Amino acid sequence: MKVVVIGGSGRIGEKLVRNLRQEDLRVFEASPTFGVDTVTGAGLEQALEDAEIVVDVSNSPSFDGPSALRFFETSGHNLLVAGRAVGVRHHIALSIVGVDGLLTSDYFRAKKIQEDLVAASGIPFTILRSTQFFEFISDVVQDGTAAEIPISPALVQPIAGEDIADTLADIVFSDPFNAILEVAGPERFRLDEIATEIATAHEDGRQIVPDIRARYFGAELDEHSLLPGPAARIASLRFDDWLRDSLQPRRISIPAN
Repeated sequence: MKVVVIGGSGRIGEKLVRNLRQEDLRVFEASPTFGVDTVTGAGLEQALEDAEIVVDVSNSPSFDGPSALRFFETSGHNLLVAGRAVGVRHHIALSIVGVDGLLTSDYFRAKKIQEDLVAASGIPFTILRSTQFFEFISDVVQDGTAAEIPISPALVQPIAGEDIADTLADIVFSDPFNAILEVAGPERFRLDEIATEIATAHEDGRQIVPDIRARYFGAELDEHSLLPGPAARIASLRFDDWLRDSLQPRRISIPAN
């Protein structure tokens, strides 16, 4: 069985590729890094040749609203047309919990367009909506430049990237659900509080400031905007365990002479 991972060189994609290869599947990593561009179509036909399952974990290179809209609409259309042409039997797409209620943001509207394209494609599908990645929240904190970083105090139930990859791998081995599923982490936090814990752990001197008007991808959040529904699959890795592991220095293997 050939599985094509769109966005295979990204944060979730590389974990998913590793997981699937451990199951002895034929896995094709598709991203501009590997010569496959779903926006221009370059390399797409060759990548999908003989593919049975496509997993789309790609993301827009820019979170700017108009750029994200162009990316998800064009990439989604090209990918689904190519998938129909080769007879893909299961199209899996990664999306975001809460997207329906955040459509004032161009970015979230772009993700909803992607979902709608998948659902209307005629290809058997599964859409997996995930809560925020621990890794993404960490990036937001560490990439900021101001002395104070305003962050919404909305409730979140964040998840480790490894748990998302595990869930996607399980879906690869399942029949298409033709529905939207959700996955979330095991604990609930305030978004500004978990950002503060990450900043403190990294000895970041900047201050996280709770601000109910702080935008999230351009959307203003209410308290429950980012929470999953009651049927969500709950992952296992807790925040403290993830944070401890993320602070460990990476080991570099040196080949023996």
